[in-house]
Amino acid sequence: MTVNSERETWVAIVIGVVGPHDLVDQVAATCEEQPGLSALRLDYDHESQAPAIVEAHATSVEGWLFTGIVPYMLSRDADALTRPAAFVDYTGATLLSALVRLQHQGVDVTRLSIDTLSAADVTATFAEAGLPTEQLRTLPYRPEMTSKKAIAFHRRGPAHPVITCLSSVYEALRDDPHVLRLAPSTHSVRVALRQLLLTAEGQAQEDAQIALGLIEVENDEGLLREAAALGGTVAAFRGGTHLLVTTRGPLHDATVGFTGLPLLARLAGQNQVVRVGFGLGRSAAEAESLARRALARARRIGDVAAVLSLRADTDIVLESVPTGPAGEQNLSVIARRVGLSVPTLEKLLEARDAAGDEPLTTREIADRLAVQQRTARRMLHRLELAGLAERTGNLTSGSSGRPLTLYRLTL
Repeated sequence: MTVNSERETWVAIVIGVVGPHDLVDQVAATCEEQPGLSALRLDYDHESQAPAIVEAHATSVEGWLFTGIVPYMLSRDADALTRPAAFVDYTGATLLSALVRLQHQGVDVTRLSIDTLSAADVTATFAEAGLPTEQLRTLPYRPEMTSKKAIAFHRRGPAHPVITCLSSVYEALRDDPHVLRLAPSTHSVRVALRQLLLTAEGQAQEDAQIALGLIEVENDEGLLREAAALGGTVAAFRGGTHLLVTTRGPLHDATVGFTGLPLLARLAGQNQVVRVGFGLGRSAAEAESLARRALARARRIGDVAAVLSLRADTDIVLESVPTGPAGEQNLSVIARRVGLSVPTLEKLLEARDAAGDEPLTTREIADRLAVQQRTARRMLHRLELAGLAERTGNLTSGSSGRPLTLYRLTL
């Protein structure tokens, strides 16, 4: 968001806050205490949905702040993070605060089992508080750790107090006595936010690098549209070549992290020869020099090719990325994107086929999937964010309850 006045131009930085429902608002409110920041609140039912949420909103934020390490690590390991990211640390003040609370309840905190946090961090916090650590049990986060494994870890052995960092584990154990879920302290959120902003500032400077593209194409129809999609402009260049001017950030997004170039396939549909050379530089002269080098490399590759040249003699061949209809995508790929299981998607496809061209209500989806309407709404919302469902209106339910939203499934 940009606000113009006679004295200044102010650009708000949007931070995506990802976590369970009850923590997102708390963390987002602390972020919005910082002038010039706005928070996009993105909550989940289970931490495994974090990567799909990040992928669906990647172009809407300048950075990611996760309410804990687990959703951060899941998103990182899924290669979903294309923006600067940080997570709120639960050690130090957060863990100390939890220990004080349990002691006030008369709990023996020397016999705890604690998940997610590293043994070294737990030991350091206990040593700082002057507490013994011989009877502590810890389950540090590892990529193979699941909520089921964490629940089994806490239930092992005689009854003992539990500290968990996972909302899914807390929900499973909340009826047991002396189970405490760690929630981030305001101080911890501010520390993580400060770290994120420093990283994002560096990324913003990098994203502002000039990107010049030299394009050889017989028919220039569609070039203006492609340039607009990249947030840039296009003009005639020397020798029938076209010049596309943009910056690193939009080019990074359009090339899926410099791995593919969808516009190559689109232009190749109308031309036998399409060669593209992009150059990234700190100045227009440097970017143009690199773009020339990239175009020369593309010519050597063939009639349809695209190359990105960077400093330090680095050239990246950009493969063409097909952009077929969503229905042709593999269900397992869609499942990873939206955080739903393949069997659930198959049931949704059956519902879509049975409805034909008619939209479905959230109640109909809930009935077909044998879930609550609240769960169906969340599923449909995730599909909508991924462009696989669209709202077509509301249907009054005939009672005093909320109207039923109508959706057309496009997956």
